[in-house]
Amino acid sequence: MRRHYRFYGRVQGVGFRYRAQQAARSLGITGWVTNLYDGSVEMEAQGREEELDRMVVMIRQSRYVDVSDLTVKEIKEKEGEHSFRII
Repeated sequence: MRRHYRFYGRVQGVGFRYRAQQAARSLGITGWVTNLYDGSVEMEAQGREEELDRMVVMIRQSRYVDVSDLTVKEIKEKEGEHSFRII
């Protein structure tokens, strides 16, 4: 499955994207993560549901990250994606 996420709170300048990439790689998740101009972080991630849920937990447990709000929606899977990138 593939999900689109939008994270709000203290999510920029705290290693969020790096932590997301580490978590994705450790769980075999593909996709991408990027900072947005409004201070939020946008992410698309693809993998098994349990792994996607675990990835969000891992990100939220990061020392300096403080997610105050999160939106999630399921989207169409992308074929041929082989990595998780920071953009």
